[in-house]
Amino acid sequence: MITISKNDLIEQLPDLPVPPGKTLTETLELLGMTQTDLARRMNRPIKTINEIVKGKTAITADTALQLERVLGVSSKLWLNLEVNYRMVKARIAAEKQLAREIQRAARFPYAEMAHWGWVKKTREKVERTSELLDYFGVVSFDYLTLAKGISYRKATKRKASPEALTAWLRRGELQAQKMDMVEYDKKAFRGALREIRGLTRKAEDGFDAKLRDICAVCGVAVVFVPHLKRTYVNGATRWLTPKKALIQLSIRNRFKDIFWFTFFHEAAHILLHGKTESFIDVDNQADSDDERDANNWAMNFLIPITDYVRFHGRSRFTRSAVTSFAKEQGIAPEIVVGRLQHDELIMYSEFGDLRPKLEWAQE
Repeated sequence: MITISKNDLIEQLPDLPVPPGKTLTETLELLGMTQTDLARRMNRPIKTINEIVKGKTAITADTALQLERVLGVSSKLWLNLEVNYRMVKARIAAEKQLAREIQRAARFPYAEMAHWGWVKKTREKVERTSELLDYFGVVSFDYLTLAKGISYRKATKRKASPEALTAWLRRGELQAQKMDMVEYDKKAFRGALREIRGLTRKAEDGFDAKLRDICAVCGVAVVFVPHLKRTYVNGATRWLTPKKALIQLSIRNRFKDIFWFTFFHEAAHILLHGKTESFIDVDNQADSDDERDANNWAMNFLIPITDYVRFHGRSRFTRSAVTSFAKEQGIAPEIVVGRLQHDELIMYSEFGDLRPKLEWAQE
């Protein structure tokens, strides 16, 4: 049997695609056999043998077995040569495709994404492009839907980057995919929101894990993703499947009352709006009926309107009055302070000590 060095042929992929036909030609010459002789012995058309030699026709498992019988060279070797040839061709094509994608890859906030560990740190353009395509799970940015058409509360004087928003949203999607979830249960979620409302009073670390767990058993994934520059995003809501909702939160403004209002605003989207809609929420701008509905629902759920009207009817607000009202309502004092500031009943400089801030603990 003729032996051909496995190390020379299949251990190292060449820089240029070498068709198995080259080895086949060399083997035929070594045996003093022509392509016509091989075609006759294999009962194959001479055209088929010629196309294998030129790399136009692939060596199949049946062909490899026939070559082994006629030439005495292992069928596994012929198949490995074929696989390597196709892989090298595919690799070269992929590298050319990456080169075409580099310009679009530069639009994404790669350095920020690498800072948070979403992609590998590198300055090499081709490697960055490859990392981004892996991150988004696409073979080309042509197949990536940028966050342009999604309804969101727009920041008045800021234009968000579609690429940055898309990267931020993708991170939430990837985190949600790892979570153990049950099917969405609207009734259970409504009940859970009552429990979460009381959770606002708990100041200890780890409330975020408690929030995730409560929502997960209702079919709602809650994920926390740090905002990227030029996203201006506080939160987002969308349905990953008809049976699995996603609430994605940042702490861009850091104030805990804004965080909680954003959560309940996103929860309102799940309760009030369709499963085919997605929302990205920025600041407190309400520029659509859906956003106004979500804002009103969140405000009234946190502080019922009748109680709030009674409370803000007073002439002045003291620290004692604010904390007493919050305790009566079963919510955190910062939620009351934030509502009064939003409604311009007190100045933003007042009761600052009652508005704690949140910080990211990078993993």
